[in-house]
Amino acid sequence: MIAWFATKGSGTNEAHRMAALVSGLPATAEIPFDKQRKISGFFRVLSEVRRLRPELLVMEGSGLAGGGACLLARLLYRIPYVVSSGDAIGPFIGSHHPGLGPIFTLYERMLCRCCAGFIGWTPYLTGRAMTFGARRAMTAPGWAIGGDNPQPNARETVRMRLGIGADRIVFGLVGALEWNAAKRYCYGLELVRAIQRIRRPEVVVLIVGGGSGLERLREEAGSLLGRSVFLPGPVPLEEVSAVLSALDVALLPQSLDAVGMFRYTTKISEYTTMRLPIITNRIPMAYDLDHDGIWRLPGRAPWDETFLAALAARMESVTRTEIAGTRERISGLGAVFNEESQKKSVSAFLAELLEDLHASPAA
Repeated sequence: MIAWFATKGSGTNEAHRMAALVSGLPATAEIPFDKQRKISGFFRVLSEVRRLRPELLVMEGSGLAGGGACLLARLLYRIPYVVSSGDAIGPFIGSHHPGLGPIFTLYERMLCRCCAGFIGWTPYLTGRAMTFGARRAMTAPGWAIGGDNPQPNARETVRMRLGIGADRIVFGLVGALEWNAAKRYCYGLELVRAIQRIRRPEVVVLIVGGGSGLERLREEAGSLLGRSVFLPGPVPLEEVSAVLSALDVALLPQSLDAVGMFRYTTKISEYTTMRLPIITNRIPMAYDLDHDGIWRLPGRAPWDETFLAALAARMESVTRTEIAGTRERISGLGAVFNEESQKKSVSAFLAELLEDLHASPAA
């Protein structure tokens, strides 16, 4: 039997991801995890591992509480574990708390070195884990969990509900709007600052999501809020595709450092499924997954002046004809972000990993 948990919490998109990935295996059990109660989550994972005695423990995420439980389960009960992660842990923590970066890089190395296997959200993260000592690894980049079949009139309905005119060109994104105090940034800030620079009333921005940065974005928008900047807050997973249908151009802002360079981000599968042109920085993903729908902009990060100026210029100059032409040329990434193929691959990976562990427990 395989036990699994998601450090982001039960019922979240990451929990849905892992539940789907292991659904092809004969016997699995979710261990509930509450992100807001990490210490109790740590002890709960250990308690459930001791009770269930699974053949394998799988963690979706990379938080210290969950990772610590995996390491201790291996040490105390000899339960091998697999990590599935979408971020380079050390650099990610270091981007928020610079002094903690080296400490969490050591934790990341230990987590990878001691794991039985690693499932990366990108091939870059998979390679990083292998470099850190993971003995078995594969990539599962995700799929459009928010759905890809909005109602026929979803675009008009969403725009009407939000007060966005049918003739507007909408730039936007959907994501977690968590404030990074070290960078003084959260997703969407570049859109608010860019639209403040242009003088084109038919262009507006729609930023959907919740988090500690939402109120800061509202403050930054000022008098533009509700006129050319729309911040409705978070939406349920089942409504994501409807919201995306209201966009004309989607943004995937990433930094050219050890955080952004390793990412695809969860939203690229949803944006490409909806055939939206995507604006992003010149990160590896923007070349490796270029499907005629990615517009790359210069700049080391979404908060730097070079990127902001380029984004404002793009918003000022883009035409409806250009958007429509790009959408027609988008070839799609169905093979990369296909749910069924990833479920099949992960099931095979975990089953064969268990087979090898049974044949040679020290492997």
